[in-house]
Amino acid sequence: MPVSIPFPKKKVSRAVALRELAGLEAAYPDAVTALDYRSPFTLLIAVILSAQCTDARVNLTTPQLFAAYPTPQALGNADQADVEKIIKSCGFFRTKAKNIIAASRALVELHGGDVPDDREALEALPGVGRKTANVVLSVAFSEAAFAVDTHVFRVAHRLGLTLGKTPRQVEDDVVELVPPEKLRHAHHWLILHGRAICKAPVPKCGVCPVATLCPSVKLVAAAAGARAAGLKAPAAKGAPAVKSSTGRARRDEPAAATPRRGRSS
Repeated sequence: MPVSIPFPKKKVSRAVALRELAGLEAAYPDAVTALDYRSPFTLLIAVILSAQCTDARVNLTTPQLFAAYPTPQALGNADQADVEKIIKSCGFFRTKAKNIIAASRALVELHGGDVPDDREALEALPGVGRKTANVVLSVAFSEAAFAVDTHVFRVAHRLGLTLGKTPRQVEDDVVELVPPEKLRHAHHWLILHGRAICKAPVPKCGVCPVATLCPSVKLVAAAAGARAAGLKAPAAKGAPAVKSSTGRARRDEPAAATPRRGRSS
């Protein structure tokens, strides 16, 4: 029976947090985004599609999508049923098709076909919330923005960087720790660490570059012991569900959306 790993109940000190982040930076010096894209427009669409879908699956889908609809004008005029057929494997394909068509149309009607580099304008687009806006701002426009997806949420908690119950609270806590010029890279440090080592079910603490600093090592060991004994983990108020500030799931928060221009940042 799976045994959940609770999050630490206290944040680490600022000094320890900075050492943890420095360790991740050293471990992932070339951290880049994982979605393929050629322009701010293709990045925006890829991030919307990545909600509750793997980046690998999105990368298999977008070539056909952009071959058929290479511009906001083309996608904005697309038939929804045709788009649904192309993106069906990405999940929630009806909602996503509706959103990417509507967002493309809004880009044409409100922004001359260009993706805006302004948060308010981005978040006004259909299917775009704070996480997606942060990804576009940081990756396409090199702005100091920090997106929180499920990997970032989990790793930030396990490292004791935050006790936040919502993505926005986690974002605010991490932003206080990272210099603005490194903020857009910090997102990728935590994502890559979450994918490679600090995995959701069983983290690989034995090979973690910041294990000597991490407050979750003992919690992971305790959960492993309980798992081996076939017992339930001790009751703990850990791992809060990822919710928006309103208590409801945000439209773009379930996925880890990290894009890549020709696999470079």
